[in-house]
Amino acid sequence: MKPVVVFVTHLILVIFLTACGISPQVLAEQRLFPPVSLEFLGEYQLPKQTFEGTSVGGLSGLSYDRQRDRFYALSDDRSQKAPARFYSLKLSISDGNDGKTEINSITVEAVTFLKNSSGEFYQVQTIDPEGIALSPRDTVFISSEGVPKRGINPFIGEFNLKTGQLERTLPLPERFLPGKEPDGTPRGVEDNLGFESLTISATSTLKDDPFRLFTANEWSLSQDTAQTDQKQKPLRLLHYGINSIGSPVLIAEHLYLLDETPNGVVSNGLTDLLALPQEGFWLSLERTFGLSGNGAKLFELVNSNASDISTRLKLTGDLKDINPLQKKLLLDLSDLGIELDNLEGMTFGPRLSDGSQSLILVSDDNFNQTQVTQFLLFRLKQE
Repeated sequence: MKPVVVFVTHLILVIFLTACGISPQVLAEQRLFPPVSLEFLGEYQLPKQTFEGTSVGGLSGLSYDRQRDRFYALSDDRSQKAPARFYSLKLSISDGNDGKTEINSITVEAVTFLKNSSGEFYQVQTIDPEGIALSPRDTVFISSEGVPKRGINPFIGEFNLKTGQLERTLPLPERFLPGKEPDGTPRGVEDNLGFESLTISATSTLKDDPFRLFTANEWSLSQDTAQTDQKQKPLRLLHYGINSIGSPVLIAEHLYLLDETPNGVVSNGLTDLLALPQEGFWLSLERTFGLSGNGAKLFELVNSNASDISTRLKLTGDLKDINPLQKKLLLDLSDLGIELDNLEGMTFGPRLSDGSQSLILVSDDNFNQTQVTQFLLFRLKQE
């Protein structure tokens, strides 16, 4: 009789869930992903301008300094228009007479030029800065995609917030460095498709306390692209532990599956990550460009027993033996009803007047007169 009882119990459960309009799969998803929602509050376009002899543009990374109430916006200029740099911005966010929360103005207040280990500005085409994250020890970590076609490797460096001086770099696995395998096949990040994303997870603001840093390649590595049967391109998310004592340590590497490239899209990639307060949870920003213009999607990302792929030199076959990071679509930005530009950076901002958390995205205008530097403001709710 026991199998009969089990069967009847399962049948009753299925009937109950169906009657409630909730499937077991939905319940599992609710347990896996925290209840997060976004409310779009508005758009602000930064006017074309120069500041202290530099063209303000190419903003591909954004990080918020809560103590100073300032944003650090990284330009992806490869030291061609001016030395590689990031800007300090003041955003004025307030409620209007109609009760609508919006960005009223953005002021460029300062520019900080990046300096290499020799204390010199980066020369033309020796750096491709893309991601920026403020650390608890008053430094900024910056990711560079490198310039593979010129033999310049990607890197992740820690820079002095005030002087822009490089203080140290993080160790990168050799599989990310452009080159050739023993059999002559290409290896490493593709040109302009390296470490676009960067985020820090810190449980303390004390400079001596440890914190975590995460980054991922924008598009799959050369050796992974050619070897997999995946329609969703495989990316590798790197997880570092940073401590005041000793060198940074690569803790793990996980599989991130990029959404399948839609028809008509010529560029598709992961452009930023943002760590949520809960450990092992992020937001991810995927950006597309094609015949119909720019598109972007925001996802919830969860490490639910994701496999460590740090020993996998190549990702081959159908990858069914790997447990990837789990992701869930949070918002398709094409549904906002506005024309999107080339969205590449995101950060949490200040608390809004109702105490809720703000989320801000920024676009890279590629220093193109037909594009704009677009800031999008959201209210993020975690129930």
